Amino acid sequence: MTEILTPDFAVDPRVLALAAKIKLLLFDVDGVLTDGRLVIGDDGQEYKAFNSRDGHGIKMLQAHGVAVGIITGRSSRVVKHRVKDLGIKHVYQGCVDKLPVYRKLIATLRLAPEQTGYVGDDVVDLPIMLHAGLAVAVQNAHSLAKKYAHWTTPSIGGYGAAREVCEMILRAQGHYQLAMEKYISPPDKPKPRGK
Repeated sequence: MTEILTPDFAVDPRVLALAAKIKLLLFDVDGVLTDGRLVIGDDGQEYKAFNSRDGHGIKMLQAHGVAVGIITGRSSRVVKHRVKDLGIKHVYQGCVDKLPVYRKLIATLRLAPEQTGYVGDDVVDLPIMLHAGLAVAVQNAHSLAKKYAHWTTPSIGGYGAAREVCEMILRAQGHYQLAMEKYISPPDKPKPRGK
């Protein structure tokens, strides 16, 4: 018998019902895909640290048919390199007012708001969060972002929060087990260790 796998965090069934409809997941960058710190060198070069597990979660979500995008207020060459590495095609940087960009994108893709999710951490993310079918705040988000989110991740931004959102959507859409079996079901599968 196949082992039934679920992510190791709880999610309200009402949130899973919203997540089951998602065809496009959008992320803010600073404070969501990174920890929010801006590291600037003497030469003016900007540096950001991204979590590799977040990146893998994004790749798994894309592999199961959910498109991923970025709408962020800052512009950075670092982000340009990261999204290229992840194969993210919908990338909007330097967006002071994010809502018009969101509306134009979903119109272009012919998606209804309930088919979209947005992950944010601050008040500038609220306009999209209030329109998206699934609004997610990271654990260390501003209190208003958390107040208006359908779900708050167990982890803080830049430390696995994006991965948790991706896994939660995979679970809601019935793809989590398949996504994980790829890694735990080799022909000569060893027994689980630990517990």
